[in-house]
Amino acid sequence: MNRLLSNFYLLGAFIVLLSSCKEEKKELSVQNAAQKPNIIYILADDLGYAELGAYGQEKIETPNIDALAKNGMLFTQHYTGAPVCAPARYNLLTGKHSGHSYVRGNDEWRERGEVWDYVAAIKDSTLEGQRPIPMTTVTIANKLKEAGYATGMVGKWGLGAPHTESVPTNFGFDYFFGFNCQRQAHTYYPVHLYENNTRVYLNNDTIAPNVRLDKGADPYKEASYAKYNLNDYASELIFDKITQFVDNNKNKPFFMYWADPIPHAPLQAPKRWVDYYIEKFGDEEPYLGERSYFPHKNPRAAYAAMVSYLDENVGKLVAQLKKEGIYENTLIMFTSDNGPTYNGGTDSPWFKSAEPFRSEYGYGKGFLYEGGIRIPMIASWPGKIKAGTTTDHISAHYDVMATLTELTGQSTPDDTDGISFLPTLLGAEEKQKQHEFLFWEYPEYGGQVAIRMGDWKVLRRNLKNKKEAATLELYNLKDDVREENNLAEQHPEILEKAAAIFAREHQNAEVENFRIPMIENGLLHQ
Repeated sequence: MNRLLSNFYLLGAFIVLLSSCKEEKKELSVQNAAQKPNIIYILADDLGYAELGAYGQEKIETPNIDALAKNGMLFTQHYTGAPVCAPARYNLLTGKHSGHSYVRGNDEWRERGEVWDYVAAIKDSTLEGQRPIPMTTVTIANKLKEAGYATGMVGKWGLGAPHTESVPTNFGFDYFFGFNCQRQAHTYYPVHLYENNTRVYLNNDTIAPNVRLDKGADPYKEASYAKYNLNDYASELIFDKITQFVDNNKNKPFFMYWADPIPHAPLQAPKRWVDYYIEKFGDEEPYLGERSYFPHKNPRAAYAAMVSYLDENVGKLVAQLKKEGIYENTLIMFTSDNGPTYNGGTDSPWFKSAEPFRSEYGYGKGFLYEGGIRIPMIASWPGKIKAGTTTDHISAHYDVMATLTELTGQSTPDDTDGISFLPTLLGAEEKQKQHEFLFWEYPEYGGQVAIRMGDWKVLRRNLKNKKEAATLELYNLKDDVREENNLAEQHPEILEKAAAIFAREHQNAEVENFRIPMIENGLLHQ
């Protein structure tokens, strides 16, 4: 009898514990459909860690994005899943780190033919797009659609191609408008965009990327650059579709993934903003196209103009949400896909685009140093996220899946690698789980891998570079944010710990282009 009572009490205690766990889950999630917040996720393209006023930028003006930070939370240790476009977007949408990713680099699917021929791709749409992702892929949009959300995406897809199943509307998005193909986004005045699966032709002439100034043209005269500024500006059309989507779905919960190509080169921006920064910055040397994309008479002014134009549209969107009475029930997250670029006339060092990290070539976009992977991240949700807060919680793109599924009461796919940072957003830091490590595997720019464990970061480069020896680097980010003092020889125990993590987490890439043979036997394998 006593044993029976004991078992009964144990069962009761278990039920109470289970009930308390469920209550804790409810505290952090929004179970009632009527209370589900709208979610707007804004992904800038190649925007550096310090290219916003809220992160210390002094030359480029971003008052509307800064206002999101003032009214919400600023993350100081948020990371991309990869240092270039396609894999970063895959990590974000799937919740997987790059050791488990199907997409680990920019794969233009070259076996189709002349995929880099812009004019040929206009004539033959089968040359557009990137290598398709598997149809079994589960995205954030799939999960939010299951939760009753209207789901929309505008901007740059980069994870498939026309005439394949790998298009946004097959991965949870009810609506898509923008660039299906990343290469087509190398001009802001394209011949066409896509609405769902249909080409939408624009009022633009064909100016292929990388076209230089006409022979004999004076690079110091604005008229010499007229052919690069056409009629229909892609980011303006993209933003118009956002306002329409919000208007069409304002009476139900919606998810909008705004993946604007700004400020990715080429340097093309509305004239009024360029003129504003010409007056602010003064004279500068023209960019003549020697580092690809299009020339520009005032490259620094144009770059700043692009960022401020994006900021202006963020302000317009917030104003629309307030006008419709749905701003208070909208979670807005603003971030970037990777660190600042080095080409196309951009000048990251002059803007101090990744401060306090380095941003020159070799340390920004395309590389696993902090300048290439540490990114700005701001979250705003009036009344839920405490205004004016800053967090040093270590997080990554691949945490967004877990965060939004917890928020909406959905289960997170078993094969994801992220940790929800919802407790941090809602001020429940004592409930916030921490990453044991962050993981990067990137086959391009010579082949690289990196693991961050607390303040320690292990980095290996030149893993596919036959001309240079592979590196083995160890940095203490707490003391050395610029990654200038390699401590690998002093701490073999840290390297061994990283090697064990790598051996456990690395899966050989399914796509041959993404494989790094040197590391298939472990992080320390030479």
